[in-house]
Amino acid sequence: MIHFAWPWIWVALPLPLLCWYAMKPLKMEDAALKIPFFRRVNSIEQGVRSRPGNIKIAAALLVLAWLAFLAAAAKPEWVGDPQSIPGKGRDLMVAVDFSDSMATEDMKIKDEYYSRVQVVKYLVGDFLKQRKGDRVGLVLFATHAYLYAPLTFDRDTVDKLLQEADLGMAGRATAIGDAIALAVKRLRERPEGQRTLILLTDGQNTAGELEPLQAADLAARAKVKIYTIGIGADSMVVSRGFIFQHDEVVKPSADLDEDTLKKIAAKTGGEYFRARDPQELQQIYQQIDKIEPITLDNNIYRPSKTLFYFPLAVCLAALTALLWSMRRRGTSI
Repeated sequence: MIHFAWPWIWVALPLPLLCWYAMKPLKMEDAALKIPFFRRVNSIEQGVRSRPGNIKIAAALLVLAWLAFLAAAAKPEWVGDPQSIPGKGRDLMVAVDFSDSMATEDMKIKDEYYSRVQVVKYLVGDFLKQRKGDRVGLVLFATHAYLYAPLTFDRDTVDKLLQEADLGMAGRATAIGDAIALAVKRLRERPEGQRTLILLTDGQNTAGELEPLQAADLAARAKVKIYTIGIGADSMVVSRGFIFQHDEVVKPSADLDEDTLKKIAAKTGGEYFRARDPQELQQIYQQIDKIEPITLDNNIYRPSKTLFYFPLAVCLAALTALLWSMRRRGTSI
């Protein structure tokens, strides 16, 4: 709805009438030049001045300009419906491995196998959208680590960015240490006790300038709690051969460095989780929700938008029309 922030401005509404009645007409007694055809000129001028239509139009424009000016001065605002905002929420950064190995299709849903990145996009996106009240951010890492989405309350946009990300955009290797350092850099300025990082990877550190455990020490000093998740099936059966096909059991998570991930979590007061399939990954996020509960909303605000420029534009338009009308007739009113 629309309301006026300064409604007391409207007490000035009758001010022009008060000035009209209070001020006495000015009498001019200067010497004048007499000309023989003065009466004729004067009669023509009086005829122009006394046209009823001109007077009514001028009066209407003046009234409109005055009302519009008062409306602008009263500071009109559009006020939206009440909305709740978190009084105190967490700053939650999620670092997701986007190296080539995340394309491995070992995540089984019913009888279908999906790639790790497909499952991660769906479940991480769903997890973030449910973190109402938290600021969430996104770090993608492979050979390099990138801040893909800064900390924000706009969880839908973060999810959209995650869904649009592609493997290979950050390289092919895995820079776990750099990803942790980048997340810590963004979290360390946030309020203490609310800094949380969820790190998800399917491999070991093979790139970057900082070792994972060194980065974990930085996180511990910055009081950033890290939850690490190792993703990938322990084993899966694949068919080999062209003519004589045979089944072979492979270990797609052989490169997963669980020991380092456990140490990272222990150094920062977090926990390590193992996600061998989509069901386990979903349960992990449910566990994190319990460990790091969402803060309930406790503040109410109503979004507002100033609208003074609309009546101000009407005021200027009315005055412009009045001046144009006077100029066109070559007379004053």
